[in-house]
Order: sequence, then structure tokens, then C-alpha cells
Amino acid sequence: MRDYSPIDHLMMNIDTALRTVAGKPIVTQRAYPADKVDDCELNEEDRKHIASLMRVNHSGEVSAQALYQGQAITARNNEVREKLEQAALEENDHLAWTESRLHELGDRTSFLNPVWYAGSLAIGAFAGAIGDKWSLGFLAETEHQVVDHLNEHLKELPKQDQRSRAILEQMRVDEAKHATTALDHGGAQLPAPVKGLMSLMSKVMTKSTYRI
Repeated sequence: MRDYSPIDHLMMNIDTALRTVAGKPIVTQRAYPADKVDDCELNEEDRKHIASLMRVNHSGEVSAQALYQGQAITARNNEVREKLEQAALEENDHLAWTESRLHELGDRTSFLNPVWYAGSLAIGAFAGAIGDKWSLGFLAETEHQVVDHLNEHLKELPKQDQRSRAILEQMRVDEAKHATTALDHGGAQLPAPVKGLMSLMSKVMTKSTYRI
């Protein structure tokens, strides 16, 4: 594996940030989950609601990308760093998928994405600096909360919208895998107050991004 200089890492992180916020992420070769699913007729109320849900999910992936990037910057163990970078690559798939669905629905991503990215990058770097076990524990708890969040959105989707459902179901599989991987590599269970604060921050992001 090539050894990158600090300047290389800085340039790669800047490139990742610009691609994430501008909507041009580097993705894997996995197929778009909705490729083979027919679209459906939606009334305007349902279309707006689904688009708002997908906008929230897209912003969540922007935050996740920044979180992983921040954690990777300060990770002390190379294996942990590699796991974070692999998870980030899969989160890029989610970014592309949710943005594609938003375009299909004739809607846009959130104007607040640069704010969520900057905040999550700082939180990720702080978590990584505390230590790998806490960084991985933070990652695992984040993913558990994302899975719960996706479950709620799957309940809210109109039954006829199988394209959005296919995307969210694949995202749920990936997020659960990321949580399991983090715990398997030594992630610590976070204290209840920290989990509660994370949940509160998630609700603030969800409420604002749904409309903005």
C-alpha cells in the first residue's frame, strides 16, 4: 500500500469535502438499488413528503461522510483508519443514490449541507482524537441511530413508492454492517448522556433539513 505524505492526505481531504458538498462523490461500482424498480404516480403531497425524507437522508450521508473523514484524520491505528475509509466510500454510494432519487422527484438537496459537513467533521476529528475505541463506539452508535431513523422513514413512505424503498433498504443494510464492524474492531459502548445528546442533535438536523 502506498504511503501518503501529510500534503497528500490534506489534498485528498479537501477533494473529499468539495465532492461531498458539491454532489460529486467518488462512488463504488455498486448498482443503483432502484435500477430495476418501476416508478409510480404520486400526488403532489406525497411527492413533496418523499422528497423531504430523501433530502434528510442525503444530508445525513453528508454528515456521515464528514464524520468518517474527521475520525480517519485523527485515528491512531492504521487498520481502524482503513475501516473508516471503506465505510466512507460506501456512504458516498448513499450520497449518490439519495441525490439521484431527489432529482427523479424534481427536488433538491439541503442548503444546510455545508453547515452539517463542517460540524460533523469537527465532531469526528474530536472523537478520533479521544482514542480509537471511543471513535469506533461513536461510529457504532451513530449507525444504530441511523438504522432507527431509516426504519421510521420506511414506515412513512407511501406503499407505491418502491424505488425510494429499495434505496433506503440497501442503506439500512450497509449502516447496520458499519455498526457491527465498528464494535467488532473494539468500539466502546457510549455513556447514556452522550447517546441522548447525539439523538437530540439528530432531531435538530432532521427537522431543519426536512424543509430547508
